[in-house]
Amino acid sequence: MGRALAEAFPEAQRVFADADAAFASEASSPRSLSTLCFEGPEAELMLTEITQPAILTASIAACRVLEARGIRPSFVAGHSLGEYSAHVAAGTIGFGDAVRLVRRRGRYMQEAVPVGVGAMAAILGAELDVVQRACDEAAQGEVVSPANINAPGQIVIAGHAAAVQRASERARALGAKRAIPLSVSAPFHCALMAPAEARLEPELRDLPAASPLVPVVANVDAQPKREAWAAIDALVRQVSAPVRWADVVQRLASEGITTYVEVGPGAVLSGLVRKIHKDARVVQFGSPDDLGTIVAACSTSAEN
Repeated sequence: MGRALAEAFPEAQRVFADADAAFASEASSPRSLSTLCFEGPEAELMLTEITQPAILTASIAACRVLEARGIRPSFVAGHSLGEYSAHVAAGTIGFGDAVRLVRRRGRYMQEAVPVGVGAMAAILGAELDVVQRACDEAAQGEVVSPANINAPGQIVIAGHAAAVQRASERARALGAKRAIPLSVSAPFHCALMAPAEARLEPELRDLPAASPLVPVVANVDAQPKREAWAAIDALVRQVSAPVRWADVVQRLASEGITTYVEVGPGAVLSGLVRKIHKDARVVQFGSPDDLGTIVAACSTSAEN
């Protein structure tokens, strides 16, 4: 993850070096973050407290390569962890601080709920009101709620494992096409994450932060954050609140955004954006081979 970028571009290489320094300051792993990204082992890389700084680093490495070539966004946004990458890109928080913070975020989220107690499931082919009804009717005193409102007909629920199972069954009875259990280490973005939010909040509020250089559209309310205090407040609330990604993209569209560049590993968000903003141009930058496409897309967008 990110190795090809680091080998091809000095800007990306510097990001990984900076990440190694920040990661080493409180790491329990004998391996550097860049080694884990480039070589694994996968079992260690998949630990939430390592996955989060790893994805952040790969995303910012890609972002810095684009910045060095004069490609800068008008708005930024990120899905869950990606909102931290968005704030680094916008200059709200420093990269080293973000690496350290998201590592702790991952650990706090993992420790908030014992393994096996919580679960998540993707509900496909049902709108939010149906999924919310299924959760309400299936809760039975436990926690289950929409956690990721990703796109029309694609909503993830989270909560106690038994309640998620009941809500999945109820959603299918109410007309959902499928309910797919997800392989996750914890039930993210639901009320069970309140202990993690409480632990992370003082660290977020103590973080040196500046007003974003470009607006950051937040997960919690799909509103552009233009001041440091608002940005940090949104990151605090994000831990246990649902990710309103469909609303985020709709807000970007309402602001006149026509070209989206997904940076970092994978292309999941590109697919979601295409479902939400059907007329948009969507491109992804995760390897050196993608650069020409990105430059062309952004040049065309600037001309228009």
